[in-house]
Amino acid sequence: MAILSPPSRPPSRNGAYLALSESVSDPRALARRFGADPDGAAAAAQSHPALVNPYFLSLIRRADDPLGRQVIPHPAEILDPGHPDPLCEERLCPAPGLIRRYPDRALWVASSACFVRCRYCMRKRLSPESAVAGDQALEAIRRDAAVREVILSGGDPLTLSDEKLEDLLARLREIPHVRVLRVHTRAPGAWPFRITPELARLLASFSPLYVNVQFNHPAELTTQATKALATLADAGIPLGSQTVLLAGVNDRTGTLAELFQGLLELRVKPYYLHHLDRVPGTAHFAVPLSRGLRIMDRLRGRISGMALPRYVVDLPGGRGKVPVTPQYLIRVEPDAWVFRGPSGRAVRVSQPRQPGAPDFTPCGKLC
Repeated sequence: MAILSPPSRPPSRNGAYLALSESVSDPRALARRFGADPDGAAAAAQSHPALVNPYFLSLIRRADDPLGRQVIPHPAEILDPGHPDPLCEERLCPAPGLIRRYPDRALWVASSACFVRCRYCMRKRLSPESAVAGDQALEAIRRDAAVREVILSGGDPLTLSDEKLEDLLARLREIPHVRVLRVHTRAPGAWPFRITPELARLLASFSPLYVNVQFNHPAELTTQATKALATLADAGIPLGSQTVLLAGVNDRTGTLAELFQGLLELRVKPYYLHHLDRVPGTAHFAVPLSRGLRIMDRLRGRISGMALPRYVVDLPGGRGKVPVTPQYLIRVEPDAWVFRGPSGRAVRVSQPRQPGAPDFTPCGKLC
């Protein structure tokens, strides 16, 4: 597997020079640097190793700040066994590294390596040596004409070299029924130096190709991240963002409003706000669904609809994502629908009944 050779020592915010080879994987060193418990961090890292590149490290101020919580091992992880694969991805693999949860899409684990190892990662069961999709997966896609869209994910597919990435995309483009390609990456926010003009031109040459990025907090929208996103957008690549709702990181209305508005200004459409997948060691990140719904309710009307993502829950057992929305339809009357508006006030909308038309009744059960 051809893993990316990083650019030659890209500059950091403060003028120092950084390289991926200087990433920190020693949990004790990470904990000591930010005044956390070295023994607790080391114990947590036994089940999910630590890795923080020097760029992301430079953004952290404390172990418990919104960025530190995402990547520094915490002793609370030890107390939560969880389920390593709650979405049953391993069971839904027709070939190694290829995940089929939807009839028209396939997710290709193109690389199991990452620029940072997030403590809440839903695929933390993968190690850098885990099997990734190869010729068997490509053949499975080629044989199944129902697959119209292929998502390169991981890990992070942009840890691959440009040459390897181009080869994968070219082989997919040779399959007539694969019409849309997607790349899911955290690189613009976690290692923005990976986003070069050459990479942007490469990705744009395989249009229609979409790039979904991950940003969880406004502090990740740095000058370097802004430049990386602009490089992709200027190449004509449509950008979406996925955010994970995390306690102590972004579970406040104001924080998410700032993040989503900032992304939209950078030509990134907020796409999903993910409710946390309960993999091992993530209980301390869990936000009650009721709180997530309140946050979404407060965001609606406060920020542009263009900046508002869908709040989704990934159902256990590989049953797919479902949107979770606040309830705005209060009741149905014979001649009107009554809604709750963004201000909280009830608003009556006249609805003349058509002769012979059945009543519409809201139902809380599956019909």
